[in-house]
Parts: sequence; structure tokens; C-alpha cells
Amino acid sequence: MRHIYLTWHDTEELIANLIFKLNTPYDAIIVITRGGIIPGGMIAEALKMKDVLTAAVLFSEDTGLQNSRVSWPRFLQFPSDPLLNGRKILVVDNLWNRGRTIMAVKGRIETAGGFPELAVLHWKQDSSLFPDQEPDFYAAVTDDFIHYPWQRIDDSDYRIPATPVMPLS
Repeated sequence: MRHIYLTWHDTEELIANLIFKLNTPYDAIIVITRGGIIPGGMIAEALKMKDVLTAAVLFSEDTGLQNSRVSWPRFLQFPSDPLLNGRKILVVDNLWNRGRTIMAVKGRIETAGGFPELAVLHWKQDSSLFPDQEPDFYAAVTDDFIHYPWQRIDDSDYRIPATPVMPLS
């Protein structure tokens, strides 16, 4: 697996490519935290959308079934049903890897009576746990490990460590 380091320009090109594929207009956009926040915000800006919502989903990884669809999602943050009912919703994430998160969001929107359309920058088709499903819109198919420009400034794993500076009293 190759490691691909995207620049902001690369990201803008992917988003522009994606925007021209979308089935606009939408009633609202849901960005999936954290990876979908920046591309979703850029799409919302380009489409002049004001109704931008967020979804935060967590899957338990202690079940021993990490490569399975069996783990139940826990919605840490999600729009209320009246914000979704009867509305056409664009769901945005940076990456469809296994597909669990975006499919959980899709299911919850459908349960609320909404009509979701799924958009990602990258679709990892071969690693998806949902071989009969795919994003409605994607900019690229890949098997590579993608490093997005906004990930290089976070404080996790191998990236630039961030340590808060506390003022001296």
C-alpha cells in the first residue's frame, strides 16, 4: 500500500471534481466528523448551503470483530429527526474505507424519513464491508493510504505531536 500525501491544491481539485457530479440542490448537508468536516464545509461553501449539520459516530472496537459489520454504532452527535424528515440530504465524508460509518449515517437518515445521498473524496472499494453498496458520488477510487492536508496538524499517532502550552501562574 502506498502512502499518498495530498496538498491543499490536490484536495481542492478532488472537491471540484466531486461538486460537478452532485445531484443538486440539497435541503441540507451532513458532514461526518472528523474527516468530512473540511470537505463538507468546502462543498457547502461552493453550493452556498446554509443548513450544515454534523454526525459523530463511534464503533466499539473491543468486540474482536473489527472486520465485521456486527459492531453497533453509537451516535455521539446527530441531527434530530425533524431536521431530516422529507428532506434531501447530502452526506459528506473524506473516505469510504470499510463503509460502516457512512452507512450507519445513511440508515439513520432513512429511518428519520430523509433521503440521503452519499459523497466521499476517496472510495476504497476493495476494503468495503458493503460490496453491494457504494457512494452515490466519489472523486477517486483508491487502495492507497491517503493523508489529507488537515491531518498533518492533529495531535494523534505518527503525525506532528501537539502539546498544549499552559501559561505560568
